[in-house]
Amino acid sequence: MKASALFLLAAAAGPALAADYVGIVHARHKLALSLPVTGVVAKVAVEPGQKVGAGQALIQLDDRPQALEEARRRTQVEDQSELRATEERLKVVQPLAEDARKLAASRGALSREDAARNELDFIATRGRLAQLQVQKAREKLELQLAEADRQQRRLTAPVAGVVTKVGIDVGEWAKPGDTLVELVDASVLHLRVNLPAAVARKLKDGQALPVSIDGGDTVNGNVSLISPVTDAASGLVEVRVRFTNTGGRIAAGSKGIVKLDGGAAK
Repeated sequence: MKASALFLLAAAAGPALAADYVGIVHARHKLALSLPVTGVVAKVAVEPGQKVGAGQALIQLDDRPQALEEARRRTQVEDQSELRATEERLKVVQPLAEDARKLAASRGALSREDAARNELDFIATRGRLAQLQVQKAREKLELQLAEADRQQRRLTAPVAGVVTKVGIDVGEWAKPGDTLVELVDASVLHLRVNLPAAVARKLKDGQALPVSIDGGDTVNGNVSLISPVTDAASGLVEVRVRFTNTGGRIAAGSKGIVKLDGGAAK
């Protein structure tokens, strides 16, 4: 075999040159928050640029009618007077009914009418107690519904992050589904990059990969997704590299670069 042919075969079998692949950095959460009910804004508790924790209040609608209904339902639940009185009555009439049965069984000791009267009193008291217990269970459910209805008028942060936009002010009318607050959690970022299928399939889930950020920073990331789908038109596969945004230095939307063996530069 000629030397030139051997050289070509060796070059074909050798490792491919490293190439830079460019993608866009995305935040872990970028949320447009809204409320499921309509109402007048009573309080705006945040402003753009403010850091918030998960569960922190952001927007409060006027909920005075709902607060009154919740208080009414709670008063009903806490009123146990009739239930307790019926429980005490049952403690009295039950042994009387039992004694009446014994006496009625003895000839001439107690009339059938008196025995039946005691038995009916016991049955009625026991039935009333069961009715009150069901009523109290229903009142607790109605209280929970009233609490949930009031809670729907309070917008809270589902995750920790930074408020990037507040789209409403005190006194304005909020509609269901309207974006009131935009919230971004950029504590963890991921680079989305499209790679040739042959290159992507060489990667492994969790594999460490350095990411160079457009601007100079280089961070250590890990592969968090290798899409099982190859785009039919381009032959590319989406890969995500996840990394911690220490100190919040890196902005979502920045360009990021990974250097990998195989394929042409993108």
